[in-house]
Amino acid sequence: STFLFSLSFSGTDVGVSGGNPSTERAAVSHRAAQPPLLTTPEPWHLLVTQTPAKEKAKEGETVVLNCHFSSPQRLSLADLMVKWYKEDEKGQMDLLENNVTILPNNSRIFLSGDLSQGDASLVILNVTTGDHGIYYCEVTLPDGKVVTGDGTKLRIRRALGLFGIEESIGTIIGVVAAGIGGLVILIIVLTPQLRRCALCMKQGSHQ
Repeated sequence: STFLFSLSFSGTDVGVSGGNPSTERAAVSHRAAQPPLLTTPEPWHLLVTQTPAKEKAKEGETVVLNCHFSSPQRLSLADLMVKWYKEDEKGQMDLLENNVTILPNNSRIFLSGDLSQGDASLVILNVTTGDHGIYYCEVTLPDGKVVTGDGTKLRIRRALGLFGIEESIGTIIGVVAAGIGGLVILIIVLTPQLRRCALCMKQGSHQ
């Protein structure tokens, strides 16, 4: 007689088949255990925005440089680090690191925004002409990734205090140079005519 049956024990299939008991053969196959799936953490995504791209102020004013960041993941303020630095003709100067001002004896520059709301704006009190330059807002994520804004160019105007005129230093120098140049040309042109007039006056007095 012929028979066929299958048994399954905890992931192992045992199959037995045969024509008579003396020729029965058993085949055993083992299923390989599947390794557990390893889940990799999703990369952090952050957008840092600085608007507007250019700011103007005059000496003595207070300036707020806007910086906002947004992320689809929930950020922990304990792991969030904000940095501000300035670039000008002298090079790069760090102003703020790890959310606090690093300049010695300086209370003019500090964070004014609420980081929990994605606001990392910087405030500068009583600006001077030395504050001109391009300011960059930089945010470091928990995984070490650094995201930097496009920068804000700050230009400082100096107040002359004369008839309320306010101009940048470069414009002031240009106006003064043009005025001096025009005066010199006027003297050169008028000198021959003044000499003629002097001669005419002398001849008239002799007659």
